[in-house]
Amino acid sequence: MGEPMNQIVNTQEGDELPTEIDFSPGVRGKFFRPALKLNLPVYLDEDVQRFLSAIAARRGVAVSDVANDLLKKDIAILEAMR
Repeated sequence: MGEPMNQIVNTQEGDELPTEIDFSPGVRGKFFRPALKLNLPVYLDEDVQRFLSAIAARRGVAVSDVANDLLKKDIAILEAMR
């Protein structure tokens, strides 16, 4: 007869997994680190990257420093307008 087609198992309402996926030996929270600080990547448009890179090169700093400075100034302006 052969192998049965991949069956779907409803583990919770709206949560469907193929039967061959078995997380039962998993440990919940094994890699959770409550104090971990994540720096999320930000993807800039090419023209913005080029502009910020030129400023950063003139100042001798990282592009992220220039971007953070500009964003902090924008935040201050927006909060002053509240």
